[in-house]
Order: sequence, then structure tokens, then C-alpha cells
Amino acid sequence: MKIRQLVPALLYGLLLAGPVFAGPVFADARFEAETTREAEAVKLARDTQAGGYELLTAAELKKMIEEGKPMLLIDTMPYDASYRKEHIPGAQQFLFPVPRMSTWDTRETDGRTEADFAALLGADKARTLVFYCGFVKCTRSDNAAAWARKLGYTQVYRFPGGLFSWKGAGFPLEAVQ
Repeated sequence: MKIRQLVPALLYGLLLAGPVFAGPVFADARFEAETTREAEAVKLARDTQAGGYELLTAAELKKMIEEGKPMLLIDTMPYDASYRKEHIPGAQQFLFPVPRMSTWDTRETDGRTEADFAALLGADKARTLVFYCGFVKCTRSDNAAAWARKLGYTQVYRFPGGLFSWKGAGFPLEAVQ
């Protein structure tokens, strides 16, 4: 076989064999997003189990609000950087840190104490409490919900999608005047 005939034959062979050898490389890129999504979902599930609270979607929270279900809705984001600019209507603000807070640390809660948090939540341990932050990977709301459970509250919910999910659903926000 002449070199002129050999080169196209080799190129054609590589073209056919390429998907066999490159498959795992393409598969990694194609499935990388799903691997990331899986890790986030498992983390959310484990945080929820460890915290002992329930989860809500944006639609479920919106329905509860529209039906006038008595609840205390708490935004766990920083006041000036977030809450003041936009929050879910009717929400109160109480800052919690992103990293897991195993012991109360007033440096992480804008100087507020555990007693301040309990006072905000109120004496009724069966009161419905809903905590949110910015988005699913933000764990401020996980901290708040877990602390509410530690303090003995029984109807504790986390809205993990937070502001991003609320906005994505086209639901209204309000700002501090």
C-alpha cells in the first residue's frame, strides 16, 4: 500500500476508534455536573438528618404564606449585605455563620446570644419556624434550623433554595425602607 493510501486509512481508523478510547474522557465531562449535583444532594440530606428538621420548596413556602399559616420566617443572611436589600416578605433577620456552629459563638451571630435567638423564636416550642439563606449550598439556614431543634422547637423547617430559588420562581421580595 502506498503512503498516500495508508494515511487516509489510518486517519479513518483513528476516527472510528476515537470514541472507544475517548469515551471515558467525554463521559467525565458529560457527567461531571451530575456528580456535583449528587454530592450537593447528599450533603443536604445529611445536614437535614443531623439537624432534625424538615425541608420546604419555594412553592411549598409560598403556599403556606398565601394560606396565612402562622409561622416565623427567618432570614439568616447578613443584615446590610443582604436582608436590608431584599428578603422574603414578612421575614425577620438573625445572622448565622456558614460553617457548622457546634457551640454558640457571638462573634458569628453579630453579637447576638443564644438567649436572643430563643427570644426571637418565642416561648411556643410547637410554633412553625422556617429558616432560609441565599441558596442550597449556603448552610446558614442549616445552622439556624439545627439550633432551633437543639432549643426544643418541634416544627422546624429549612427552605434550602433560599433567595435564589424564591427569585427563580418569580416570587416577590421586599427591602428595608
